[in-house]
Amino acid sequence: MQDAVRILMLIDRAADPVDELDIADDPALQTAVGVVRTQVRLQKLDFWVRNPDYLANELLNDYESGDHDPALLGLATDILDSEEPELRRYPMLRYLFGAYEDLEDALSVLRHADLVVRRKKGRPGHVVQTNYFLLQAGRDMVEKIRADFPDLMWYSARSALVVELAAGQGATQLKDRQYIVEEYLTTPNGVRIPSIADRARQRLAEIRGKIEEQQV
Repeated sequence: MQDAVRILMLIDRAADPVDELDIADDPALQTAVGVVRTQVRLQKLDFWVRNPDYLANELLNDYESGDHDPALLGLATDILDSEEPELRRYPMLRYLFGAYEDLEDALSVLRHADLVVRRKKGRPGHVVQTNYFLLQAGRDMVEKIRADFPDLMWYSARSALVVELAAGQGATQLKDRQYIVEEYLTTPNGVRIPSIADRARQRLAEIRGKIEEQQV
């Protein structure tokens, strides 16, 4: 159930507007309010939600490669100065196309509750794309969870941050971006991707050191 809540919150934050062509002549999609296109994109976004150390490392990447936005450094600091990389970490397996975890159980909960509808494109035995449609009932459930279960708000807030980090990048770009991390790239297939919390914290310390030197 926790997986189902996390995925629902992520789909709610990551969903793009629905195209009328998507829902035409499909009764099950008449109340759709958003869609996450491709399983790869959903998996890549979920990886950052489940691995705060990798997320913080990406925030540091954007900080150093951009205009040194202090907000990015602050977000990474909040994660790495806490126990979040240890307490919130939910590792994923490494497969041929990067981080992967079977989401079928979580998605089946959402589908049976009529909160999310999955649609596949292609033909039997050769699926080329899987899309996840958020129904109005799903969005209503997200609002109810936010109101009634404040402890679960972390999933919504973290999903929002991950979606902002991935803005303007397609599924393939996200996959390539995650492959840049050496620990991710070199993990054997079928093995859980290891933590990089210690290295990310060391990197943060070095950035802080440079800032202090510049201020002297």
